[in-house]
Amino acid sequence: MAGPGSSFGARRKAVKKGLQFTLLVVGQSGTGRTTFINTLCETPVVAHKAEVAPEMAHQEQGIKINPVSVELEEDGVRISLTVVDTPGFGDQIDNEFTFNEIMGYIERQYDDILAEESRIKRNPRFRDNRVHALLYFITPTGHALRELDIELMRRLSPRVNVIPVIGKSDTLTPGELQDFKRRVMEDIEYYNIPVYNFPFDAEEDDEETIADNSELRAMMPFAIVGSEEEVEVNGEPVRARRYPWGIVEVDNPQHSDFQRLRHSLLVTHLTDLKEITVHYLYEAHRSEKLSRSIVGENAGFEHGADQDGSVLPEDMATQSVRLKEDQLRREEQQLRDLELRSQRELAEKRQELLAREEVLRNLEARLAAAQTQGSGTPPPPPQQAALGASQGGPVHPVLTPGGYAGDEQHQQQHQQHYNGVQQ
Repeated sequence: MAGPGSSFGARRKAVKKGLQFTLLVVGQSGTGRTTFINTLCETPVVAHKAEVAPEMAHQEQGIKINPVSVELEEDGVRISLTVVDTPGFGDQIDNEFTFNEIMGYIERQYDDILAEESRIKRNPRFRDNRVHALLYFITPTGHALRELDIELMRRLSPRVNVIPVIGKSDTLTPGELQDFKRRVMEDIEYYNIPVYNFPFDAEEDDEETIADNSELRAMMPFAIVGSEEEVEVNGEPVRARRYPWGIVEVDNPQHSDFQRLRHSLLVTHLTDLKEITVHYLYEAHRSEKLSRSIVGENAGFEHGADQDGSVLPEDMATQSVRLKEDQLRREEQQLRDLELRSQRELAEKRQELLAREEVLRNLEARLAAAQTQGSGTPPPPPQQAALGASQGGPVHPVLTPGGYAGDEQHQQQHQQHYNGVQQ
């Protein structure tokens, strides 16, 4: 049974190892999305959009998904923060493709977790890239939500914690900003968009938590001002934006909600955002995917699913076991394919080696023959060699003006024959 010491040790381990947190930032070009990311990370991790030539202005670049990682430290805790930028969102006439791209990225991270959980042997270095929060930047029109805003938040809220923010809020006066916040929240409630509203339990949570969450809920949507430049105010450098009429400080709560939002994301509500993602949003996606798989396999059968498409718990467990068995069979098949491929490559290498050895032997034989021909007279034909051996003479005599060199007996016989002819 785990005691207090085990939880304390787990906390120390988490503090030492660090926490992983993934933040998805979505907003139309010109809402201050890039400046906010660099202000949040306190370093220029995302480049600003390059200027487009006039002759290329009519071409649509499309949306891109760009994750960047940075190491931060908040209250002595190391945080491995991954910020996913989405340049190109809302720049097209038809944004259906951009909705699908963002939704597809979020669900792919869930699918990777589901596949890893189904493995017989899991990867100890597997990185959980599930998106824990989505900041949606609303254009500061001062009127109400646009159809693009409503559709994006409505589609993504079932898969991720959506937090609406107003980018470049310093373009509105304080009165206009308060009216705009009220209209935005009215639209969110009217269209029943389940955004992350900093939930609390009045019966179980303490008074401080209830007061803090209530204050954060009243500030939604957060009014954001970002700046990558520092301005000297009262002799101290602060992040701010300078205007002809004055200075807007990023970390001043009277000018911007940036500091309060940053503290909530990276300190006070980081764990809550992760738990909601893991225990509710991911589980809902996992159940839906397994349900669709079971219903698809049992199409035409009444068992396993009733008329409204619900799935029994025992069928869900059976499907989980079946997924693991399928994963094991695929891994075994991959192993067999790898073994067959290795054997085939080994056989090919062996045949190639034998062929090279045969070529080497032929080359050695030809080299030996060439050396034999170059060192002396080539060997005599078989008949001549046999005749020389029967006469007891040399196998291969050499003619000279006086007879056969190296054979004295043959020279004497030749001289006697010559004298008899003369007589």
